[in-house]
Amino acid sequence: MNDQISLTPSIDRTDLDSGVRVLSETIPSVGSVAVGAWVDAGSRDETPAEGGITHFIEHMVFKGTRRRRGYLINQRMESVGGYLNAFTSKEHTCFYARGLSEHLGRGLESVLDLVTQPTLPPREIEKEKDVVVEEIKMYEDAPEDHVFDHYEAALYPDHPLGRPVIGTPESVRSFTRDDLERYIGRHYVPNRLVISVAGNVQHADVVRHVDRLLAGFERAPQPAERVPSEAYSPVDFTVERPIQQAHLVLGTRAFGANDPRRTTLSVLNTILGGGMSSRLNQNIREKYGWCYSVYSFVNVQTDSGDLGVYIGTDASRVDRSRTLIERELGKLAESSVSDRMLSRAKHQLKGSIVLGLESTTNRMQRLGRVELTTGRIVPVDEVVAEIDAVTADGVRDLAAELFAPGRFSSALILPSDA
Repeated sequence: MNDQISLTPSIDRTDLDSGVRVLSETIPSVGSVAVGAWVDAGSRDETPAEGGITHFIEHMVFKGTRRRRGYLINQRMESVGGYLNAFTSKEHTCFYARGLSEHLGRGLESVLDLVTQPTLPPREIEKEKDVVVEEIKMYEDAPEDHVFDHYEAALYPDHPLGRPVIGTPESVRSFTRDDLERYIGRHYVPNRLVISVAGNVQHADVVRHVDRLLAGFERAPQPAERVPSEAYSPVDFTVERPIQQAHLVLGTRAFGANDPRRTTLSVLNTILGGGMSSRLNQNIREKYGWCYSVYSFVNVQTDSGDLGVYIGTDASRVDRSRTLIERELGKLAESSVSDRMLSRAKHQLKGSIVLGLESTTNRMQRLGRVELTTGRIVPVDEVVAEIDAVTADGVRDLAAELFAPGRFSSALILPSDA
């Protein structure tokens, strides 16, 4: 018997006998539905030789399934005004679709077909290797993106979290069909699959469709045996490229998604570099005019995380820009922000969360990501209450811990003629 519990008046969850988890959020005011099939596997689950295989499989499942040929897969949703897509992260792979509520079954069939019945045609594997290698080249030609790969390698040297999700040309070229099938057999299993749905739907209908579509999906359950993040030792990395602008990322390790300070971290990030009114933007771009883009960011994994700052600036201003960034970090660590600044950051953070929830796709992704990361869907009013409870002293104390001297890693891409 399937075990169903109610999380909130609009969110329900059912654990199927197979181990598949099904979550849905009913939103009667919309006419659409977003569905996602989440596999609890990302680039951190790869061996060094498998670098990029999770992302490569994400591509390959669109090349054909037992139900339909590759060119018909996307057409099935697009022909009724919807769409089908996927993404791979450090810890998860998500196949998702959006369409009218009346096409709930079609959307679920589309994503679950990709997860459970890919055919992995050998000719397509060789063609897709070329596609992904070109994607790698495109990515490496965008230093404002590529610098983050170097930054993550500095934070997590010799660890899966430090390797690029997309892999390398060498690793991608090495994949065989047997490699893909072994990886799928290890990770695409019922107990590591979460179905999340948000829109104008009823939970019972979602479960009925999933039960039907997953009949016979009985692969042996597999644990998520992940290499824990190691002790942190800061690293500085610099490389030169034939580009016009320098790109710097400076940051430090933080903590995982289950740490109770995660909300304080979000408020700290908002104050530091979350928007045009943030301290970084006002004190580097607006005051000095040294950059077009400067911002801070937070990455959170199950057991680790980081907070960092990105800036793109002229090579002659890299050292001075880094000094200004470190000065702002030091100020946050030394003294509490004003009540006015704290209140503004809280309102900004709450507003961004609530506005984001007006998208059924965002709501679907929140259900799936949170289920796989923390295992508990926190009601929005509870999230807002946690934000309101953050204090200026709490922000200062966290900044003092994270921004202590000697904790920063950095990655810098410089113009080769600098």
